[in-house]
Amino acid sequence: MSHRYLPHTPDDISEMLVACSMHGLDELYSDVPHSLLLGREYYLPSEKSEKEVRDFFKKLGEKNRPMTCFAGAGWYDRYTPAVIPALLSRSEFLTAYTPYQPEISQGTLQYIFEYQSMMALLTGLDVSNASMYDGATAVAEAMMMTVAASRKRNRVLVSATVLPQVREVMATYARYHGIILDTLAEEEGVTSRADFEEKMASGDVAGVVVASPNRYGVLENYSGWADTVHAAKALFVMTCEAAAIGAVKSPGEWGADIAAGDAQSLGMPLNFGGPYLGYICCTRQLIRKLPGRIVGATVDEAGRRVFVLTLQAREQHIRREKATSNICSNQGLMALFVSVYMSLLGPQGLKELNSISCAGAHYLAERIVNGGKARLSYPDKPFLHEFELTTSFDVDALMQRAMKQGILPGVRLADNRLLVAVTEMQSRDDLDCLADIIDSMPSTL
Repeated sequence: MSHRYLPHTPDDISEMLVACSMHGLDELYSDVPHSLLLGREYYLPSEKSEKEVRDFFKKLGEKNRPMTCFAGAGWYDRYTPAVIPALLSRSEFLTAYTPYQPEISQGTLQYIFEYQSMMALLTGLDVSNASMYDGATAVAEAMMMTVAASRKRNRVLVSATVLPQVREVMATYARYHGIILDTLAEEEGVTSRADFEEKMASGDVAGVVVASPNRYGVLENYSGWADTVHAAKALFVMTCEAAAIGAVKSPGEWGADIAAGDAQSLGMPLNFGGPYLGYICCTRQLIRKLPGRIVGATVDEAGRRVFVLTLQAREQHIRREKATSNICSNQGLMALFVSVYMSLLGPQGLKELNSISCAGAHYLAERIVNGGKARLSYPDKPFLHEFELTTSFDVDALMQRAMKQGILPGVRLADNRLLVAVTEMQSRDDLDCLADIIDSMPSTL
């Protein structure tokens, strides 16, 4: 008999373990570092009053240590204008996210339509779907689109300069969809052009996935790449930090067929890891390969403008075997979040936002390099607001020293490699403080 809150019986669990070729539940968690495992029974106290529960979680929340955040690697500390949570909390928006009945879902359908319109403009492509779970799964879905469009090819090339977590998710999707995922080598912080051309010459590639900015913050030059990809009858996919597209060359301008990634940088707070928003846009020719759903505009019998679900390639709407993806979904509330943010800033606001971040990053990089304790790993490569340092000291020691002063100095990539991101959230004093801490580090490597 199963537990009232745990529906799986011992027989269910045994059957699952046999199917997974595992000997026990502990084996399911073998990839989790031992230091992160609880190592004891759950402490479940007796019942508490509402006030006691509130007090308990208040004390728990007070253990969090707010820090000045220089960490990036795909997610960035951005400012959220006060108007966004005010609008998102309105009852018109806090409804069921799946607008199956258009006659009572016009508000939801309209903001999704506006989201799609703005994302298509931002990426320079023809059409956007009604959003995805997150950036990594959106890129994985883009990978599957390239194979679905080619039909007879199942090999996809992904640059080594794409974020590692994104490539890992792509590898998981590829494994269970019969896709051969091949990595393009990197040279000095950018994708190897020679490796790209050599692998494209094989003639069996369905798609190529590259990043801008890449995992090191570098802005790569993809001039001519789309021509090479299209000459081989493959599709060109770009994964981009959404906010950065407001200041750099868009996927459409690079000749990309599909753009996919995370839209968290469009004003979403970090929220300890989510919820975030995945976006995916493409050319008109690929519209029927898009996963999820698309909202369209039409007119009703009275001639009034209305919104409806148009293309719906999900298994909830069509036969499973015909669906483009069986697990994709729309992050409705987060799509509204981004829609309000983009409508507030507009194109000029996004440019100014990136200008502030870029100026701060270059100021900080120059200060650190002049201090002599670290150098830019790729000094001859352009970057927007994120850069990698090669240090003369142990990065873990820097982490400990900086965090004691309320600063998260970046993302550790190796013993002597640190990825630093600057946004509009850090003041000049914050930048100077981090530079001073780095200057104070003793050289040990």
